[in-house]
Amino acid sequence: MAETATGKTGMEGEMEVDAYRRLFPLTFYERHLLDSLRPDGRPLSRSRHTSLSLGAVSSADGSALVKFGDTTMLAAIKLEVMTPSKESPDEGCLGIEFHMPPICSPIVRPGKPAEIAPVISKQLEDAILSSGLINLKELSLISGKAAWMTYVDIYCLNADGSLFDAALFAAVAAFSHLEIPLVSLSEGGRVITVSGENLDNTAKELVNKDKRKLTLHSIPFSLTCVLHKNYILADPTAEEESIMETLLTVVLDSSSQLISLYKPGGSVLAFKTMVQDCISYTRKRVKELQKILSEALSDMEID
Repeated sequence: MAETATGKTGMEGEMEVDAYRRLFPLTFYERHLLDSLRPDGRPLSRSRHTSLSLGAVSSADGSALVKFGDTTMLAAIKLEVMTPSKESPDEGCLGIEFHMPPICSPIVRPGKPAEIAPVISKQLEDAILSSGLINLKELSLISGKAAWMTYVDIYCLNADGSLFDAALFAAVAAFSHLEIPLVSLSEGGRVITVSGENLDNTAKELVNKDKRKLTLHSIPFSLTCVLHKNYILADPTAEEESIMETLLTVVLDSSSQLISLYKPGGSVLAFKTMVQDCISYTRKRVKELQKILSEALSDMEID
């Protein structure tokens, strides 16, 4: 049996360790950091186990369920025909919203939106648009008349740290899974979606029969790190984020080119060497996420 510093073993010893962890969380973590390990034995530079399931929402045009450890995200994309603006007659639109319902965390209260939700929504929009993942011209159906309005909703089902990273990966995976609905011109000249059961009865020519998938260009991936003294903890849990506070998020594209750095305050200065180490960890994480996404897409093709 494991023995504590006071010589207690078994359940009594475990309760004592748990109490110490709750009362002195930072000191508890720092004792483990001396060995370059976290309390659960995970090395500081290693991300948590990640899983991906495509097509999690049957009613969506594209969807994905992602888990980073216990952090769980569900992304769903829905396309609707819209009239493009006069300023951009050959482009569609993209709307991204991040949701944190009360079920995801005890700190989110019913009837009171989580303060971090709109911040993550803006981060996601910035990362997707600045990376060039989507060419808005590909969302055009008929110049000046019809284009796709793309709604991307990401729901946090369980919040245990690295929310932006998991949300971004879920959104990217949902775009990879996206299948564009067929549309045709009605007798009145309106663009309407055509469901599968009505496909054979469609008299009018299909507008987009050869355009069912978007071409994804520079795919963004991210990694958040916690900075504490001279330590860097990749893919932090909610507990680690709350104890050590200073976060740095690196966003790279699929070619490992830097898209953005995001550091929302914190007491630790991000020195050049620490930033370089975070970028190095992110490059490794990009390869992991690319492999997971590629395997999920291959499994769908086999099915």
